[in-house]
Amino acid sequence: MAYYGAEKEEATEQPPRADRSSYGSDLEKEEVRSKSSSKEAGGSSSESGAVGFEPINAAPLSRKPSWETTAGNSLSRERSNNGWGVDDLDVDGLDEEEAGGNAQSSSAAAAAATSSKPAAEGGADPFEVGWEGGDNDPANPRSMPTWRKWTIIGVTSFGSFCVTNASAIYTASYGQMDAEFGSSRIVATLGLSMFVLGIALGPFWSPLAEFYGRRPIYLCSFASFMLFIIGSAVAQNIQTMITVRFFQGLSGSAFLSVSGGTVGDLFTRDTMLAPMTIFALAPFIGPSLGPLFGGLINTYTSWRWTHYVLLIWSFTLLVCIALFVPETYHPVLLQRKAEKLRKETGDNRWRAPIEKTTRSMTKTLGYALLRPFQILIMEPMCLILDVYSAVLLGMLYLFFGAFPLVFTNSYGFNLWQVGLSFMGLLVAMILAVLSTPIWRRVRELLVEKRRKETGVAKSEPEDQLPPLIFGAPLITGGLFWFGFTTYPHIHWIVPIIGSGFFGLG
Repeated sequence: MAYYGAEKEEATEQPPRADRSSYGSDLEKEEVRSKSSSKEAGGSSSESGAVGFEPINAAPLSRKPSWETTAGNSLSRERSNNGWGVDDLDVDGLDEEEAGGNAQSSSAAAAAATSSKPAAEGGADPFEVGWEGGDNDPANPRSMPTWRKWTIIGVTSFGSFCVTNASAIYTASYGQMDAEFGSSRIVATLGLSMFVLGIALGPFWSPLAEFYGRRPIYLCSFASFMLFIIGSAVAQNIQTMITVRFFQGLSGSAFLSVSGGTVGDLFTRDTMLAPMTIFALAPFIGPSLGPLFGGLINTYTSWRWTHYVLLIWSFTLLVCIALFVPETYHPVLLQRKAEKLRKETGDNRWRAPIEKTTRSMTKTLGYALLRPFQILIMEPMCLILDVYSAVLLGMLYLFFGAFPLVFTNSYGFNLWQVGLSFMGLLVAMILAVLSTPIWRRVRELLVEKRRKETGVAKSEPEDQLPPLIFGAPLITGGLFWFGFTTYPHIHWIVPIIGSGFFGLG
């Protein structure tokens, strides 16, 4: 028992951080002093007969929390700093708030904690580079001025809006493009389908941010996106158009999969609600406004100008990203800080947490490709939610083909008026995103209720389901409303309202 008390004392007492300008004898003396104090603490505890165990407060547990009952069934895996879909806050010594309140930044912190665990067993590593003063460190992105943070959020959100807008703006060019290429409407629709397929595959590249940071992904992704827009603007046949549309979605999706973590890089969990709402709103507004923009362009110019406008837009954003969006990924910034310390001091013992990992880029990318399919096959809950999300996304893009048919044939709308018919979806999606504080409050109430019942105040995955439960009936009702009101004798506003209920759900 005395040995336990000594061990506990050693674990809690950590040696001070080494001075950057002096190491060697001072550090060795400090380590000897720490060990001797630990032995004295162990001896005193054995003499006094004190027990090293702390009392455990009983809690009226009516059931086991789900994280205890399901932990053994989870798929075993290595932790990733930034892998898409592989973030996990369940790390010893880290909770969501300490990890930054963001999926990608929290997974980075988790990897840092995991990689430094061997050093922590024998005492904290004095040469592990971290933020001095936490979020107040001048090199920490969270210490940036507020106006600069919002500038970065604005540029990245507008980039997400541009990519998602490009998916739907293409639908307004069907008529002119079919006449020039001699293709059918079904074949032309493949350009939309292939773009969405590219978006689905793009997140597999997000682990590259572990090694290179977010800024290189932004620049390379948007530069590639712009180049493939040139290909679609000068395409001479439908085969070329379909091919470059796939690569547009693939390159643009790499931007989408990484940019969400920027919010967590810049804001803490307590302050990220407003910027995250703005960022989450952009991908929903993009597809809704795409047909409107495309309709206005194609009404007065040729279909190629649809892609020329996208080209100008993406080039402007690429310049803004290069000028106003610095690197914000914490592990990479700490790595740069460690490199600077090694260069200034000549001591190669300075290491950032990310430098202690042993995974290669090939292994990380391979795991990122394998992991989603593992989850899809072996986790029924994820399978159900993925199928549900896929059906909703398919219905949304089905509207892009249905609206021109319905409002052109039944109501005689022209191209830009067809684009305006998507305003029902747009307004509904904005209202849905603005309701985020309400659902956050609902989640807090569920956590508080669980605390009273079990004594454990921790959010569980099912706490995220109330918005889905509320929205599911609206989706079904909106689809029936839209489907049974698309007749010429019924006013055109009625099916638009029905589509709005679908968008709200």
